[in-house]
Parts: sequence; C-alpha cells; structure tokens
Amino acid sequence: MDAYLALTGKAALVTGAASGIGRAIAELFARQGAAVAIVDLNAPDGQALADAIAETGARALFVKADVTRTEEARHAVQAAISKFGRLDILVNNAGTIRRATVVETSEEEWDQVMAVNVRSAFLFAKHALPMMTALGGGVVINVASGWGLVGGRRAAAYCASKGAIVQLTRAMALDHAADRIRVNCICPGDTDTPMLRGEAAQTGTPVESFLAGAAQRPLGRVGRPEEIAAAALYLAGDASEYVTGTALIVDGGGLAGSV
Repeated sequence: MDAYLALTGKAALVTGAASGIGRAIAELFARQGAAVAIVDLNAPDGQALADAIAETGARALFVKADVTRTEEARHAVQAAISKFGRLDILVNNAGTIRRATVVETSEEEWDQVMAVNVRSAFLFAKHALPMMTALGGGVVINVASGWGLVGGRRAAAYCASKGAIVQLTRAMALDHAADRIRVNCICPGDTDTPMLRGEAAQTGTPVESFLAGAAQRPLGRVGRPEEIAAAALYLAGDASEYVTGTALIVDGGGLAGSV
C-alpha cells in the first residue's frame, strides 16, 4: 500500500454512503485501512455495507440518520467518535436532485434539495470540526458537482445547492487552516449511480438514451463511482497535504471548455 494513500489508523465518516459514490468511498477508505462510519437513511443497505466491510477485517459502523436534522447529525458524529475514539475524515456526500426550472420547482422541493445538499454539510462539519481540532487536524471532503461551477438546464435548485457547496468549501478552508484542517470538494460529472438513473425518470427520458446523452464528453462515457472515490482518497491522504480550498473536477473533460 502506497504510504501517501494509506489511511491506516484514521477514522472516516461518510454521509449518503449506502449507495452510489458514497458507498464506493466507504469501501475504498476501508480497503486503505480506515475505520468507516456509514451514515444513511437506508438502513438495510447501510447495515449490509457495514457488515460486508467488517467481514474483510476492517472496522465499520452504520448509523441511520436524516442528515438534515441537527440532532441526528450530532448523534451520527458522536456515534463514530464513541466507536472509533477519533474522527479524522468527514465526507459530506449525501445528495439529492430535482430536475426542474425555478417555475416548476415547489417551495417544498427547493427546501428539500437545499437541506440535503447544503444544510447537511453544514451540520456535520459543525459537529465534526471540534473533534478534528482537538486531534490536531483533519480533512473535510464535500461532494459538489460540475453544475456547482457552471449552470445546467432544468436543475435550478440542484445547481444553486452545489454552487453553495463550492463556496462553503472555500470559506471553511480559510477558517480552519490554522487548525490544520484541510477542506476540499469534488465536482463529479455524470456518474453511473442510482441518482443519475433517477434523473432519467424525472426528465421523462429512457434510461439508455439519458446515459448516452450524459456520455457526450471528451472521454466518451459517464464516470464510475469508484473513480470519484479515488479522487476522494487522494484528498483524504497525505498525497494532498498541501491542497485545501480547491474544487477538484472529475468529469471526463466535460467542463474542459467551460471553466
């Protein structure tokens, strides 16, 4: 194992980890030696993942939580600390999308997208950062989106929320650098996850046609969750020890001509 990518002795918490990108991050971090707290509302899949990781000899914990609720976020962070005795890495990955214009989006839908995508990151950071500071440092990785850097059609709430995550990342990086806490975000392009396939239904497009359209980028395909997880591993480990406040684009070249 490359020492720069090793997470041995570290403890990580990943929100939205029962499926998709979050699941891939939790699995990869565990393979690299980290103890992993899996946080999700999906208890069957979250617990099954924790059990599967534990069977490999790694340490894992599942915590069922609504990431938008203050007390549940606080409980999840405390559960991880109680189990592992520390918290070194926070991955704010939980996310949702509503494919609609401002006119088409209800107030309830707007609030839900902002709560899952932005409020949750604020809440988990608020409760995790004091422990990281006490330990002498840590890493926060926020999962944003390419649409946090450029606009997208019929995704007004989602674009607004991911743009907020990019700016929250930069602000946190400035505020907590003196505490030796690095804060970065990943901006994935279209990645083959249940959420991406759900977008097809929201837009009324057959899944295969939707995925074919999403693949129209320089590398000619959509991403795999494991590829986003690899970027998260880079940001979590010593290989990126001089990197903070950045938005790492992982999108097959989709934004290469835009930003």
